[in-house]
Amino acid sequence: MNSWELMASASTNTGNTGEGAANNAGGPVNEGPTDLAGLPKAALEKTNAFWDTLRTTFDSAFWINAGIVLIKIAIILLIGRLIIFAVNKSIDKVLERESKVAQRTRRVVTMGRLLKNVASYVVYFITAMVVLPMLGINIGPLLAGAGVLGLAIGFGAQSLVKDIITGFFIVLEDQFAVGDVIQTGTYKGTVELIGLRTTRLKTWTGEVHIIPNGLIAQVTNYSLNHSLAVVDVDLPNDYKIDETEESIRAMLEKLENPNLVKVPDLLGVASLTTAEYKLRIIAECQPNTEAAVSRQINLELKRLLREHDEPQQSLA
Repeated sequence: MNSWELMASASTNTGNTGEGAANNAGGPVNEGPTDLAGLPKAALEKTNAFWDTLRTTFDSAFWINAGIVLIKIAIILLIGRLIIFAVNKSIDKVLERESKVAQRTRRVVTMGRLLKNVASYVVYFITAMVVLPMLGINIGPLLAGAGVLGLAIGFGAQSLVKDIITGFFIVLEDQFAVGDVIQTGTYKGTVELIGLRTTRLKTWTGEVHIIPNGLIAQVTNYSLNHSLAVVDVDLPNDYKIDETEESIRAMLEKLENPNLVKVPDLLGVASLTTAEYKLRIIAECQPNTEAAVSRQINLELKRLLREHDEPQQSLA
């Protein structure tokens, strides 16, 4: 091989090496543009498949079943409303018969509202438990969760549960009602509000006491029966008992007060000493009116005794 052939061979090898390096530096060889002709066809196939799925899922049978379910739900809700209406009417009839007794009127009103609310909640709960499975909702976990939640509340809020249970039995047993004058512990006043958790009392001087129902252990109710006004009058021994009693009885018979149930009664001598004796008067009156009746009796006694003293003073 001559020199000219050696130079041509070297040039050829150098050119091939440069092309390889250029190809390696540029990365993988691009085989050509992507074929876009198949994209519209693929999108059309996916769209058709989606609509086929919708037609398969929401076919005529689906709409027929959905209509049947909706009709069933509407009938169940209607039945629930009719049951509530019937229960409320029954409660009204029963309580109307009980309300003919005057002392039961307050209890009838309170218990009527309570029973209606309880009946409504029970019917709504049962209706929900029947409707939810029709909508494909599994009520098993819901009931289990409600049970766990109720257990947690029972342990974490024992005082609250105690207050609510006590308040329920206060209303159920008609221990007292709004407007009654009661005393529980050291608190005495007029009941302004009875709630399931607290009771609010207002004293005659204006203070308001809010008492948790769970703390109400004993209750004295001053509004259930007639009150008794007791008046004692001290007289000197020089007053003749027979004449004094006769004058007082005549005064009591003329006494006018709308709160009196009957004519006050003079019991007689309650106690005596060497200087004076004490006469006792009792008057049966409307609940919580004994103070007003006592004040009027004292006023009339004062006037009567003044009339008795004036002739003696004039003679002296």
